[in-house]
Amino acid sequence: MTMMQKNGNRAGEKRVTLKAVAKRLGLTPGTVSATLNNSPAAKSIPEHTKKRIRAAAKELNYKPNFFARTLRVKRTFTVGVIAEEIGDAYGSQVISGIEKYLTAKNYLFLTVVHRHDAKQLHRYSQMLLERGVEGIITVDTDMLEEASLPTIAVAGHRPVEGVTNIVLDHKRAAQFALQHLKDLGHEEIAFLQGQTFSSDSEDRWNAIVEVAAELKIGIRPELVLRIDSAASSPEVGFPVTKELLARKQPFTALFAYNDNSAIGAMWALKEAGLRVPEDVSVIGFDDIPIAQFADPALTTVRQPLVRMGEIAAQTLVHRIEEREGYVPEIAIEPEFVVRGTTAVVGVAKNMASLSAIRT
Repeated sequence: MTMMQKNGNRAGEKRVTLKAVAKRLGLTPGTVSATLNNSPAAKSIPEHTKKRIRAAAKELNYKPNFFARTLRVKRTFTVGVIAEEIGDAYGSQVISGIEKYLTAKNYLFLTVVHRHDAKQLHRYSQMLLERGVEGIITVDTDMLEEASLPTIAVAGHRPVEGVTNIVLDHKRAAQFALQHLKDLGHEEIAFLQGQTFSSDSEDRWNAIVEVAAELKIGIRPELVLRIDSAASSPEVGFPVTKELLARKQPFTALFAYNDNSAIGAMWALKEAGLRVPEDVSVIGFDDIPIAQFADPALTTVRQPLVRMGEIAAQTLVHRIEEREGYVPEIAIEPEFVVRGTTAVVGVAKNMASLSAIRT
């Protein structure tokens, strides 16, 4: 006896159809279909009738036929998700939000990863279209072509026809971080810029420059370095901070592009004999889960990443189902989380011990 037979689904057993459920209840197949598919037509069906339908479907072990439904309504209920990578702390949280919403709405999603390869990005985009997706969500990916399907870009900044960009208010984020450092007495601030391939890099840096000018905080070129590693772990901030220290230019605070680079920077500072935050205050960006478990816990700008994924998925489904019209941009407000890596400028303000730092 097979496992299927043990579970009551014997080989050759007839599949329970929608018509069978309707016949049992004395209702039309359309009424049963509208209820079980939660279609707009179900709004006119009394709640007690819906409960009878769901109970009968459960009793008869009715399983909807996906392909029959697809042919009937001419829809696939499938969405494509294009990500730079899946395992990184940023993308995984956004995708978690996407999954949460789409699962609740009975949508399937197919995820592809391009790893900054433009040819692969184009190829995967075509493959998703060929597989009948009804819309696309991109994560940390620049869309350069006009969208042929409803498309939502999480951390998208380029104005592209047909694409709705879900964007963080980077100026507000910069205001949070730089005002906090200024209030603590920091004047010499080092900055780690994001990788050139990251969709947020340019906009975030431009916001920092603008806010620094408004707050009369000088940005010294010798205290600005760009992360060049494609890794998605704290190691991205370690070598660039060592290079920063090797320049032997005084600074009392460091504002990193993201939490990973901030934590890597903290490793480099500690290796050099500097204390965080007594000698150097550090601020990250994103508030990924590991941020609160860093030693000390990381002060950071919080992006509501899971919520951004949910908003992206909801916006896409509403566009697919024509519940809402196209909007080019949805702005998301950041938060600021003060933890243990920032403090008032201390006795080491001038980093007099810089010359003794190991490089």
